[in-house]
Amino acid sequence: MDPHDQSPALRWQATPLGAVPVATRFDDPYYSLDGGLAETGHVFHGGNDLPARFSDGFAIAELGFGTGRNLLATVALWHGSGTRGRFRYTSFEAYPMTADQMAAALAAFPALAAWASDLTAAVGDGKTCFALGAADVDLVLGDAAQTLPHWQGRADAWFLDGFSPACNPELWSDPLMAEVARHTMPGGSFATYSAAGPVRRGLQAAGFQVQRVAGHGRKRHMTRGRLAMAVSQGQKPEPDRK
Repeated sequence: MDPHDQSPALRWQATPLGAVPVATRFDDPYYSLDGGLAETGHVFHGGNDLPARFSDGFAIAELGFGTGRNLLATVALWHGSGTRGRFRYTSFEAYPMTADQMAAALAAFPALAAWASDLTAAVGDGKTCFALGAADVDLVLGDAAQTLPHWQGRADAWFLDGFSPACNPELWSDPLMAEVARHTMPGGSFATYSAAGPVRRGLQAAGFQVQRVAGHGRKRHMTRGRLAMAVSQGQKPEPDRK
């Protein structure tokens, strides 16, 4: 698939922290208007207990690569934590940004500039598998409902970062959440900015032990959870008797 055939149409929304890209297809911003890096740190790193769980070979998977901000922030976190070795980062994206779009979006995060130029260079060269610092990156292009079931890997931690369930319900469907669970390591985790009831119920039905916790910025709540061991061993989860 030529990524340029699916690259998103964008508009830019002014905020006190700089211009934020908004996908016109979904009428939804790529990250929090209250600060993209702070959102990544609170939701995806904090929600998955990172960097405390980092170890050589740790595997992260993501629904919605977007600007690449989560990847770059995680590379910076890994190196800043002093963790030895490497980690795997697999991201599923149906509408990949062009290198120019990505560079414009990432210019808002000077703290990530050391890694951003390498990322945009790889994207500009059409690479989907490449090394970035300590990360071995695999970008899986296409509809995640079609691509995730065929993925051979499993993640220790998931970043569920698609556009909002109201705008992009396909990326939060019960069958896709079941695939997320099926591709999660024993005791693995997920985190998402979304606290929508259908999302929480879908993840719980898939076998995750789900928590609604304090969100970032104007978001009162977010969701995080761990996979029940029975599910990771190929068994059906026990029904919720609460």
